[in-house]
Amino acid sequence: MSKVKTRRIIEEETLSEAEQIERAEQEQLYAETYKNIEEGSVLEGTVLSIDEDKILVDIGYKSEGVIPSDEFKPEEFAKLEVGGSVLVYLEERENSDGNVVLSKEKADRMRIWKEIEEIYQNEAVIEAKILSRIKGGMIVDIGVKAFLPGSQIDLRPVRNLDHLIGETYPMKIIKMNHKRGNIVVSRRVLLEESRNKKRELTLSSLREGQVIDGVVKNITEYGAFIDLGGIDGLLHITDMSWGRVGHPSELFIVGDKVAVVVLKYDKTSGRVSLGTKQKSPDPWGEVETKYPSGQRLKGKVVSLTDYGAFIELEPGIEGLVHISEMSWAHEVKHPSKLVSAGDQVEAVILSVDRKGRKISLGMKQIEPNPWDLVEQEYPPGTKVSGKEIRSITDFGVFVGLEKGIDGLIHISDISWTRHIKHPSEIFKKGQIIDAIVLKVDRDKERFSLGYKQLSPDPWEHGIPEKYKKGGTVTGKITKITDFGIFVELEEDIEGLIHVSEVGVDPPARVEDKYHIGDEIEAKISRIDTGERKIALSIRSLTHESDQSALETFNRTQTEPDQSLGAIASKITSNKESTKTETPTPEETEAP
Repeated sequence: MSKVKTRRIIEEETLSEAEQIERAEQEQLYAETYKNIEEGSVLEGTVLSIDEDKILVDIGYKSEGVIPSDEFKPEEFAKLEVGGSVLVYLEERENSDGNVVLSKEKADRMRIWKEIEEIYQNEAVIEAKILSRIKGGMIVDIGVKAFLPGSQIDLRPVRNLDHLIGETYPMKIIKMNHKRGNIVVSRRVLLEESRNKKRELTLSSLREGQVIDGVVKNITEYGAFIDLGGIDGLLHITDMSWGRVGHPSELFIVGDKVAVVVLKYDKTSGRVSLGTKQKSPDPWGEVETKYPSGQRLKGKVVSLTDYGAFIELEPGIEGLVHISEMSWAHEVKHPSKLVSAGDQVEAVILSVDRKGRKISLGMKQIEPNPWDLVEQEYPPGTKVSGKEIRSITDFGVFVGLEKGIDGLIHISDISWTRHIKHPSEIFKKGQIIDAIVLKVDRDKERFSLGYKQLSPDPWEHGIPEKYKKGGTVTGKITKITDFGIFVELEEDIEGLIHVSEVGVDPPARVEDKYHIGDEIEAKISRIDTGERKIALSIRSLTHESDQSALETFNRTQTEPDQSLGAIASKITSNKESTKTETPTPEETEAP
């Protein structure tokens, strides 16, 4: 038997018959009143007492119910008053202690679920606070916890979800299962609805030539996308400014509010082309009148390239100073050596191309042209002394003159006689030398100098007199090639023995008989002062020697006595010479 029934039996034994009848009537009344009230119902109760750990509530039943105080939120607990009403959930009509078991939390949960169901069925909007981040999305609070998928947070993917925690947004319930306790919400649905409404409104009033306010939504290398209100338009980089724009980020950042002109609207595709430079007149319209050739003006260096510097003359109009127009000197390797971005410089208008939107400027024209006076100061034949070699190239050396002008000594004007492969064989950078002015070309800005002209040309006076055709010379072999042998006759003067004039058969055996450094004798076969060449021949020299021997032999045949006498005399002379030069064994013996 339960404790409750035991207690009731004891109580009934102490009651009088009348009291027992009254009590039975009350229980019957209670039974009739609450026969339709099932466990799991939500009821309205009256607060009887408030303690720190519990709240006593009367729901009109024969016994009171107790609710733990921690089921109330702090702000709800503070508002509780004895005699006040509160919604409760009936868990049990009577527990083992005879008390009614109530729950405030479950009552709130049932109430909230009922409200949420109504919101879901009516497709209404609910406020949701983002609580935390989980895999695939976020957990939000709409009275109960619900799931917000990552794809439903915004119109575009959100990279940083953590910064949304703690924020409250209006959302729509897109899926709900009360039995499983699952609720899925979406913010994107509302954003799409709002965007579509704005889009319809914008499209209905959009027309070409209209100036409309928008917000920079995205920036690319070729332009910026502007949100016009539910529809995006492209502001191309070429339509941002009448001047040159390197990158759209130079003018705009995401989030900027900007007024744009509708240039083109395609209703079929929904594409909108926008512009900002069209809000003002084209400054290039009167550029030829405003900037005539020869005008001197000041401008700001806005950018540098390898080939020059761009100068802003006014907003939307820039001119180019080519690197060749920066200085009269030819030493400018990069514009940054003379100017920097942001500098104020003075320049001269050289030419204006309105159609091509190009203005050519010159900086060197601000200073006098040194080439105007160079022809007078350096006429051909003038000797320049003590000048420094500034650079050496394969084709010659550049010698620095005053006023930023360099003169070129071509490799062919370095020596009259020496064969030079590279100017570095003779000169070094920084070397101080003298030279002779050969030619000044003002139009092409070229200054030609000569080094060999400091001394007379030996091919005009000296070599022709010293080296005659048919003469015999002796020299040292300096080089052996497939086509012949080079022979140094004296310093810087060479002669060539063609392979056909070497006298070696076959020619491939030339290197077997002759070597570099050998001294040989040859005959001069030709002198060419025009081409500055001396042709030599060993074959001719050998042939001449053979011809002389043949003539001697022929004479011995026609004059035998004389020949025999000469031979006998020569033999006697040789014997005497041999005897004189070579002592006998007796003469070498000691006394």
